[in-house]
Amino acid sequence: MLCHGMVCVVGRMRDLILQLSKSSIYSTKPEIVANIKSDDLEILFRMDSGYFDEKIIETIESLGCKYLIKAKSYSTLTSQATNSSIVFVKGEEGRETTELYTKLVKWEKDRRFVVSRVLKPEKERAQLSLLEGSEYDYFFFVTNTTLLSEKVVIYYEKRGNAENYIKEAKYDMAVGHLLLKSFWANEAVFQMMMLSYNLFLLFKFDSLDSSEYRQQIKTFRLKYVFLAAKIIKTARYVIMKLSENYPYKGVYEKCLV
Repeated sequence: MLCHGMVCVVGRMRDLILQLSKSSIYSTKPEIVANIKSDDLEILFRMDSGYFDEKIIETIESLGCKYLIKAKSYSTLTSQATNSSIVFVKGEEGRETTELYTKLVKWEKDRRFVVSRVLKPEKERAQLSLLEGSEYDYFFFVTNTTLLSEKVVIYYEKRGNAENYIKEAKYDMAVGHLLLKSFWANEAVFQMMMLSYNLFLLFKFDSLDSSEYRQQIKTFRLKYVFLAAKIIKTARYVIMKLSENYPYKGVYEKCLV
């Protein structure tokens, strides 16, 4: 039985809204997508090429949601993108894009594909080639949004921020480690780690200054948790006595209010 962590990140708030440790026989990607409730919410699924599958796309469409998925560079797409009749347009941000309405060999219907091309480094272009358009690298995106072609590419590129949030949870919260032998025990531990991560985010937005929002867990620990202090007990209180020179005293006091 194989275990995998499936994580969905809300782009703006950074919180994790879906976390499933699953076995290869327990669930499939379309089923995971379907588990996200779309009632009264406008959801846009922004996914990498690992989710480029018509069954996943059909599931999202059946939910009435939008999607932007990086497509794999299959010959069906590359042959059309490199055709001499295809015109690429440079957008306001300088990206060259075009659109295709097509389907893959085994797909049921045509869908909108946005193609972005980037000029290869000079050393790679110096090598002669008989292939049309070989001086460019091509990137493909399938989407049902109404975004302009260049905006589709830019919006997908912002997905890199979500990867950083996942790395933070993985390394600073040890989410990447399976601690126990039992599948379901690891599932419970995984869920608790994700809950802790979300509570940490809510705490930052609620109690810290805006300058602290980008602060990661590891930095937070060093500044506010791993402190040299003395615990003093009185008849009524337990007091944590910090150094007079503690540089983050004001922020710490605000968090305790």
